[in-house]
Amino acid sequence: MSPKSRIPAASDPGDTWVPRPRRRETPLGILGHTATFLGASVLGGVLVAGLILPAAGAVGLGAKNGVEGFESIPDDFKTPPLSQATQIFDAGGGLIAKVYERDRTVISADQMSPLIRTAQVDIEDARFYEHGAVDLKGVLRAITKNAESGAAVQGASTLTQQYVKNVNVEKAGDDADAVREAQRKTLGRKIQELRYAIKLEEDLTKEQILTNYLNITFYGHQAYGIQAASQRYFGKDAKDLSLPEAAMLAGLVQNPSQYDPKLHPVAAQKRRDTVIDKMVENKHITADQAREAKAAPLGLNYQDPRNGCITAQAGMGFFCDYVRHVVKQDPAFGKSAAERKRLWDTGGLNIYTTLDPEKQAAAQKAVSTKVYVTDPVSAAMTMVEPGSGKILAMAQTRPYGLAKEKNETVVNYNVDAAMGGGIGFQPGSNFKPIVAAAALEAGLPSTQRYDSPNRMDWPTMRTCDGTWKNLSKGKKEGTIPNESASEVGPYELKQAMALSVNTYFVQMEQEIGLCAVKQMANKLGVAGKADGSPLSEVPGLGLGTEEVTPLTMANVYATFAARGTYCAPLAINRITTVGGTDVPVPQARCTPAMSEDTADVINSVLLGVTEKGGTARDLGLDDRRQIAGKTGTTDEKKSAWFTGYTGNLAGSVWLGSPGTKVPMRNIRIGGTYQAEVFGATGPGPIWQKAMSDAVRNMPEKDFTTVYIPDPVRRDPNCTTSSGSPGSVTCTGAPATGSPTNGGRPRGVNPAPGRTGSPVPPGATDPEDQ
Repeated sequence: MSPKSRIPAASDPGDTWVPRPRRRETPLGILGHTATFLGASVLGGVLVAGLILPAAGAVGLGAKNGVEGFESIPDDFKTPPLSQATQIFDAGGGLIAKVYERDRTVISADQMSPLIRTAQVDIEDARFYEHGAVDLKGVLRAITKNAESGAAVQGASTLTQQYVKNVNVEKAGDDADAVREAQRKTLGRKIQELRYAIKLEEDLTKEQILTNYLNITFYGHQAYGIQAASQRYFGKDAKDLSLPEAAMLAGLVQNPSQYDPKLHPVAAQKRRDTVIDKMVENKHITADQAREAKAAPLGLNYQDPRNGCITAQAGMGFFCDYVRHVVKQDPAFGKSAAERKRLWDTGGLNIYTTLDPEKQAAAQKAVSTKVYVTDPVSAAMTMVEPGSGKILAMAQTRPYGLAKEKNETVVNYNVDAAMGGGIGFQPGSNFKPIVAAAALEAGLPSTQRYDSPNRMDWPTMRTCDGTWKNLSKGKKEGTIPNESASEVGPYELKQAMALSVNTYFVQMEQEIGLCAVKQMANKLGVAGKADGSPLSEVPGLGLGTEEVTPLTMANVYATFAARGTYCAPLAINRITTVGGTDVPVPQARCTPAMSEDTADVINSVLLGVTEKGGTARDLGLDDRRQIAGKTGTTDEKKSAWFTGYTGNLAGSVWLGSPGTKVPMRNIRIGGTYQAEVFGATGPGPIWQKAMSDAVRNMPEKDFTTVYIPDPVRRDPNCTTSSGSPGSVTCTGAPATGSPTNGGRPRGVNPAPGRTGSPVPPGATDPEDQ
């Protein structure tokens, strides 16, 4: 990368006074031109200070010239906050990606080889330690050389002046107009550069100026500063540079394109040897050392620039991008969006994340082997640690990238739109445990029974501010069915969850009200839809009509595993600057979402889903440890889910088509034909494979469960009452051991002023197996 507008200026042979071409001058003529040049400089106020003041510093120019503000220079100009590379690591210390506006790592003088410091001075400004901000001898020499040749063949800028110019270019950032302005050869710019150079020589030592120069200078191929350059061309730290390596890098500064060792190795070697000769001339190395260095090949160990999340391996690009959104949005990193953006853009951070490399590998392997990238559908999976909210894995079938022809995408299907995701997906019956938790918190027992007919009209339901009413009663769109004709109640909670009986949860939702369901969802981290809009208070809410993401659902179920303690998602463990200073990071934010008793009942009920008779009965892990979970399949099989967990790890898998909403019937996925996809047959095996690998080295941790009596067989003497909706009346004695109806439905007292239309077609979940 070497467009001229982006290359900080270094030794610039054209950046000096340029006489018109003329015939070769006599010594007297040269002297005349020198006088002319000096006169013009005095009139312009450009070099008068450097020429009449002592070479050591030119103190007091501001007072003599009356230039306002000359006595001070901004602190951020002396040592500007240079844009640096940020490195993002997984929980094991492995590098996920390096991201940068400019690939630079600022280092101290003692982290630089003395050879590079010497070589850079010898080739750029051999009298650096002898003169002040302006080198009088250098100016006169340049005038003479340029006058003799009739062209600008030699510059007179000191290393300090070059540093000032580079700071101006750095401050311009990616603003092309500002960069051009910083590099323009104008009288005003020269005056400012000179003023700043003189003041820098007063305020900083020569060693500090040289260190700053070596950290800011551009060396080509996106490498800014000597550390990045050392890594780019030789794959080593700047402190370990050999003599020929240091000479080659020092020679690059004048023109990184012309002396590019990859594209122009002959020119690069010739320039390297010129630097070596300069080091001999200045008596910094011996003739024997020079001969040995010149005999050495360039010895490149070139490392391609690897910038951004797109370079992350093992499917970690999406998590990397999620981290970027966290830094730019979380107030922990700055009070304003501008502050947070500046922190990210300036870089220089080491970000140590929560991502577990073993679990990430397990999740990525599962989503990419069970679903091919060329399939018409895709899969995404997130794993979360219960009790901390730490994101341990984030994977999806489609790779992170911009090549659509390779089925790449930069949309993270695991997260909300605000965090780099899309609009989410309907979770279907994955949402039903939230309804159950709200009901238990409202006082309903674990044996709650409803008549659960095979099909029913959507009932009137209370909302937070009124009532929802079914305006299409008696019509197909105004009803909700169960999966099959055989699913006819009554059912109790344990059996209804295991079989995923739609009408049971609709009746439960009716009894406790939509507001209770919405409030429980909010407590569990479902603050709204994935696109940022609020949850709609419609009956389909409890059956999973509101679009969410795998991260959201994994965290919901992690809350159950943590006995009701909800922890906000956490992606970052620690951040330090390259200098080792800690940067404050978001801390775990955990709150009780429900009582432990409620969570224990939910765990017991969801345990039943994975046991004999449940929809997820075939999804046991390799080591047969205790698991719980819930399937989910939306209308027309456009999305399928399985979210499950052990006592110490929760994972959620979504399967579907993010764009065209492909119905998953008569479809080949991962090389296997499926007549129709259900939560247990599509995403379920992905979850099973990923979790089996992920927990292999984890201790077993069982849930705290409670005893819930198995529902009794249906008593023919029990019929649906004509009273409160969903209640069951038995005309004869119940069967032996049968629990009585665990709670009398309280019905609905409609509040005025709130009506609604039936839930849209995608609302029902009649095919959840």
